[in-house]
Amino acid sequence: MPSPTQRALARVPDRLRPFVVRHRRLVKFLLVGSGCFVLTTLVNFELKLTVLQHKPVVALTVATVIGTVVSYVLNRRWAFRAAGSRREALMFVLVSAVAIVVNDVPLAVSRYLLDLREPYVDPVGQEVADFLSGIVVGTFAAMVFRYWAMRRWVFAPSARPTPGRPVPAPTTAPREPGYAAPEMPRDVP
Repeated sequence: MPSPTQRALARVPDRLRPFVVRHRRLVKFLLVGSGCFVLTTLVNFELKLTVLQHKPVVALTVATVIGTVVSYVLNRRWAFRAAGSRREALMFVLVSAVAIVVNDVPLAVSRYLLDLREPYVDPVGQEVADFLSGIVVGTFAAMVFRYWAMRRWVFAPSARPTPGRPVPAPTTAPREPGYAAPEMPRDVP
């Protein structure tokens, strides 16, 4: 029986399938990120419209922390398939703390430096500015930072073989002149 990933890959158009396979870690990261984006947006608006009505940056921070925890679990288990260690968890917390600040800065600039808030703008203008600066710009900047930092420091590929994956055996047989070994994918999850 094919795995969920194989079933999803079967639905990808033939001309896009090589790209998706080649960049599968990025595709998985973006799928996890998309789900966490929706979760963060929903939690942010729920908090902004209820208990944190006058504290939009705090609402975004809380929502981002919740989305980040879910993101960690999904990225570790699925996108990067990492084993999990104390070092990994510590690096994830540090990277995520920086990413949360990166996510909050555009909203703080919009609200408190550019004064895109009531009474300087109407309520609809304030909400549009909050959404664009905090959710769209902030999330995009934090996503780019997270992907780079996660690959570099948190879920860095190791020299150890992944359990359940065969390790290619080195060949010692003589090769014909002009033989080129097949190129191995660099980021096999």
